[in-house]
Amino acid sequence: MNVTVSLALLTGTVTVVLVWTKRVGVGTALIVWLSGLTAASTGLAGPVNNMLGALVNALSSH
Repeated sequence: MNVTVSLALLTGTVTVVLVWTKRVGVGTALIVWLSGLTAASTGLAGPVNNMLGALVNALSSH
């Protein structure tokens, strides 16, 4: 019997555990969560990639 777990769900769960145990801060958890959504190629991957690209462009223009 095969059991499959969504990569987005797995990343989200790990992120929640890391924040709960205070291993990472909220900012780092947000980065981990966003990269998990991108890696999992969920429906949010496109908008997340666009937002991260815009953020990088905004930071590099300063």
